[in-house]
Amino acid sequence: MTHTVRELVRAASRDLTAAGIEQADVDAVALVAHLLHATTGEVHKLMVLGAEAPAGLEALAALVAERVRRVPLQHLTGRAAFRHLELSVGPGVFVPRPETEMVADLAVPLLLDLADRERRAPVVVDLCTGSGALALSLKHEVPAASVHAVELSDLAHAWAVRNRDDLGLDVEMVLGDATTAFAELEGEVDVVVSNPPYIPVGAVPNDPEVRDHDPDVALYGGSADGLRIPLEVAARAARLLRPGGVLLMEHADVQGRSLPAALRGSGAWTGVEDHPDLAGRPRVTRAVRAHRLLP
Repeated sequence: MTHTVRELVRAASRDLTAAGIEQADVDAVALVAHLLHATTGEVHKLMVLGAEAPAGLEALAALVAERVRRVPLQHLTGRAAFRHLELSVGPGVFVPRPETEMVADLAVPLLLDLADRERRAPVVVDLCTGSGALALSLKHEVPAASVHAVELSDLAHAWAVRNRDDLGLDVEMVLGDATTAFAELEGEVDVVVSNPPYIPVGAVPNDPEVRDHDPDVALYGGSADGLRIPLEVAARAARLLRPGGVLLMEHADVQGRSLPAALRGSGAWTGVEDHPDLAGRPRVTRAVRAHRLLP
């Protein structure tokens, strides 16, 4: 018995909805598009036309079953969208989230302004780069920038290197500790971006896709308030940045006051302010490196 693309998508969506998957329709179309090596727009067109299911969709049921078991959609397709890029992702690397795009939203205008006003290559460092999403997006959108990124996990670093090479973007990808990286750049960096691990220890995420599949090293901030690692990363950023340079750091929505307060109290920062994400939740702290650091 033959089926149309629309029938297969709707059946997949019903199974995903029954399993409690949010945006089940979106996931069903994405899985079909993956199997057909097509875009989601092309799948929607096949659905509208009532086209019969082409060869290649035999594996759809197996993929739907994996998604029902809450394997991340991005692990099943091997791809994750981030701003204007499509990245390769899989086990061992944090799947980039739309919330992190706010960091790039704030960084890109700063870098473009520096490149235009000072007629030089602005220097940007990404601490805790994961898949390379932020670093690669900044290089893609500000080609004049000199971009450097570091990642502690060897698995995540391998994904970042793969993404850099696949996209053909000139970004330095270092395997190492964000709290000690880039000694050669101390005092020379214009912008530091970071999406560090920040979930409070003991605050296990509700979503199985995060809890069971994102690596712990990318999630947990090392203390009851989740701020130990972010503050260690911020201290490194202060050493890397030139006076007047800018730190942009993502954080949990419950840290919209505590992270800015801690940065203000460190003596390393001025002009500390927090920015909400598109849902209105506290998401990114912006801080300007003080002209003199405390010993």
